[in-house]
Amino acid sequence: MEYKSDKEESKFSMALSKENYKLMLIGLGIILLGFILMGGGGSDDPNVFDESIFSFTRITLAPIVVLAGFCFEIYAIMKKPKEA
Repeated sequence: MEYKSDKEESKFSMALSKENYKLMLIGLGIILLGFILMGGGGSDDPNVFDESIFSFTRITLAPIVVLAGFCFEIYAIMKKPKEA
């Protein structure tokens, strides 16, 4: 039987590093910010139309922020960890 030495066992590494997980959390925050920007603008009275649902923030800015968050997530997953 062959036994692995301590050095061989310590070479095990995860697919993603700690830095990747931090970047993924930042990307998740960006996505959540985009969804928060999309929210709101409702009216309490269903017979009253509220124009604020068509604001620049909800129609243009928020979807761009969400897409940027997803692009950042892809970057965070694909980034190679630094060699120690």
